[in-house]
Amino acid sequence: MAKNKYLFPLILVTSLFFLWAFLHNINSILIPHLKKALELTDTQSSYIDVAVYTAYFIIAIPAGLFVHKYSYKKGIILGLILFATGAFLFIPAANAQSYTFFLVAIFISASGATFLETVANPYVSILGDKETSTQRLNFAQSFNGAGALLAPIIGGQLILSGIEHTPAELKHMSAAQLAAYLQTEANTVKLPYMVIGVVVIVLILLFIFTHIPAVKEDDEAVESHSPGADFSIRVFKNSHLKWAVIAEFCYVGSQVCVGSFFIRYAKFVAGIAEKEAAFLFGFIAMGGFMVGRFAGTFIMKYIDPAKLLSLYAVINILLLIIALTTKGHVALYSLLAVPFFMSIMFPTIFALGIKGLGEETKIASSFLVMSIIGGGVAPWFMGQISDRTGSIQMAYIVPLICFLFILYFGLKGHKIVKRPI
Repeated sequence: MAKNKYLFPLILVTSLFFLWAFLHNINSILIPHLKKALELTDTQSSYIDVAVYTAYFIIAIPAGLFVHKYSYKKGIILGLILFATGAFLFIPAANAQSYTFFLVAIFISASGATFLETVANPYVSILGDKETSTQRLNFAQSFNGAGALLAPIIGGQLILSGIEHTPAELKHMSAAQLAAYLQTEANTVKLPYMVIGVVVIVLILLFIFTHIPAVKEDDEAVESHSPGADFSIRVFKNSHLKWAVIAEFCYVGSQVCVGSFFIRYAKFVAGIAEKEAAFLFGFIAMGGFMVGRFAGTFIMKYIDPAKLLSLYAVINILLLIIALTTKGHVALYSLLAVPFFMSIMFPTIFALGIKGLGEETKIASSFLVMSIIGGGVAPWFMGQISDRTGSIQMAYIVPLICFLFILYFGLKGHKIVKRPI
């Protein structure tokens, strides 16, 4: 009976993993769509990702402090309110055809997602038996994989119109025709984001009227703190947290790198057309990512999480070496296999990073969520290498280096050691 009291709250919190994955992965649709609807340059359209990662970096610490002062439940509700607000703001942004307005809406939704991720990851890990915390978090993260798979499919059907005019055709339109076409394109985001907003409001009501257990963190191996103690960077006296932040930074960077440049890589090594490459990545790579989350949860019943993390890091290093040194379908499918072995990395690093932190768990969670900024840094280095060498294939050395850091964390960095800072 004691365990059953956690079941419905756990189901509700697990739904949040799908929600923020949907936010991240719908960007692959929004970027080309808003580029067309608002006549943006490629650089301007990339600000969509910048808005998301900046929100995570800026809001993570305030989110952790808010949750520490109040509660997990209030943090979730505030996050959902921000998420819904951002979704509904897409409607006036589309009416105004204002890219700045869109970016503000995206930033607000991403701020809400930051609250949700800051809360949900540690809450799931402590909502139940301590011995199965990593397994439980990986199971919840499996629904993150489902969101990653479904977002581009649903977004592509509901947002993309399929109408693509050449620059010459646009030039031959009258001012009225062009304005009507662009407004029609901008309007396609209204219905999907209104639906998202309504769904999130339903979740808000469920959380308000559901008893969410105020579970206390395990204070094992943690010094007691008096009320009002400083929970800021002092948390980094825990060496395993420092390495977890580095590892998470590298993981998110590698994940974004592998996906962001895949279509160009497929053309470079195997002459695959962009539509076919997008299909391969969506259904093979992201499908493998989702399956890998569920498979990893099962495998962790028999293999220690840190050992499995190390094994998967080694496999990805080997796959990327093949992807860097061969051509054709061997190189292509080696890279497509990488997301399966990335699947357990974020939740496993997260769970190992907050292990034994007690009351410091909330602020530690904020630092780990902030590390998502790696997704905005690592791809820049890939772009630099590609531009300087003329080889997008050579640029894949960046995620390979990232996996080396993850391997170190799995082998040694995750071990709990307290050091002065």
